[in-house]
Amino acid sequence: MADSTLPLLLKGYSWLPDRRRGSGGAPVRTRLLGKRVIALHGPAAARFFYDGNRVHRRTALPEPVIDTLFGQGAVHTLDGEAHRVRKAMFMRLLTDPVRVRALTEEVAAAWDRDTDVWAGRSRVVLFDAVALLLTRAVHAWAGVPLPEAGAERTARDLVAMVDGFATPGPRHFRARRARRRQEARVARLVERERADAGAGRTGAASSGLTPFRAVALHREADGTLLDPRTAAVEVLNILRPTVAVSWFVTFAAHALHRHPGHRAPLAADEPGYSYRFAQEVRRLYPFAPFIGGLAAEPLEWLGRPIAPGTLVLLDLYGQNHDPDFWPRPYTFDPSRFEDGPPRRDELVPQGGGDPWTGHRCPGEDITLAVLATVSVLLARLSYRTVEQDLRIPLNRIPTAPRSGFVVTGVRRPV
Repeated sequence: MADSTLPLLLKGYSWLPDRRRGSGGAPVRTRLLGKRVIALHGPAAARFFYDGNRVHRRTALPEPVIDTLFGQGAVHTLDGEAHRVRKAMFMRLLTDPVRVRALTEEVAAAWDRDTDVWAGRSRVVLFDAVALLLTRAVHAWAGVPLPEAGAERTARDLVAMVDGFATPGPRHFRARRARRRQEARVARLVERERADAGAGRTGAASSGLTPFRAVALHREADGTLLDPRTAAVEVLNILRPTVAVSWFVTFAAHALHRHPGHRAPLAADEPGYSYRFAQEVRRLYPFAPFIGGLAAEPLEWLGRPIAPGTLVLLDLYGQNHDPDFWPRPYTFDPSRFEDGPPRRDELVPQGGGDPWTGHRCPGEDITLAVLATVSVLLARLSYRTVEQDLRIPLNRIPTAPRSGFVVTGVRRPV
């Protein structure tokens, strides 16, 4: 099998869907970085992929991805009991409706403050402005100290970790530097938090603690505290994904620009409309192209053998644009979700499976809630778009409108 690393880098999101179409819909077999690969597609494939006895994540993620996006020792790199205990902490922190609502309220308050500032500027790059807004909001919500003098640097670093995970070259090295800087910053805060709390003499973290303190005081399956650097990694795995919602917010602005008829029902906050709009943004616009794990034993999929150690990819972007699941898949249509949430493992912008038992992102509730909240606020905001390049290149991972979505004449509703 020829190695597909270069075609992947050149084609980005379209690489795997193109390969699948060329295979007549059969699982794609190839190599990436010399490793044997099979790529699976569809809800049944997601259930197969997220069976932790079949497919393991530990050692599956490439070191460059760990060193930029997730961090060494992160929950994403664990399996078995170690993963279960660590993941349960994240699920308690990130799926509790009261906590999620508190974060959306923090984001809405930050929006009100920041849009007053935007109104005094000749132009605003929405992506950058929202990243800074979300950085401040999630730090305040999580209880992570963030001096105002360091807010812009921290926002740039959290964006860089996401922006540089899937590419060689300058973006990747910026991401590595950003991660080192932020891990060191947060590790110092963890040590200070433990000293203040007397962590060495306390029991397990309670549900009433801030997310930051809960991570700082978290105990592993063997009863030990995380070392400060690993605790910092996991704190960043709360902060970074929340700031990454900047990509979806910018896509939401792009959708409103291309389809202005959605502005009025969003601004009126018609029941359920912001949820349907946010889901369609997550479905249509590109975020993660695929995810991967390693076959833990000899497996079989659709009658095809999978040798142990094979890299198993789950196609995310292709599935979210598959006409078998989504009629007119390249049409922006929030009405797809009028009948309620999608069936399990059908919509997979952030992966599939059961978030309690598998590796599905525990922050999906937060992503959807924050995006729905900001979409309403964005629809109510008065602004003008300027001449700019709003193309979204599919050969860049992660992608966004080239211009970052520049606006001018910002005015909050009276």
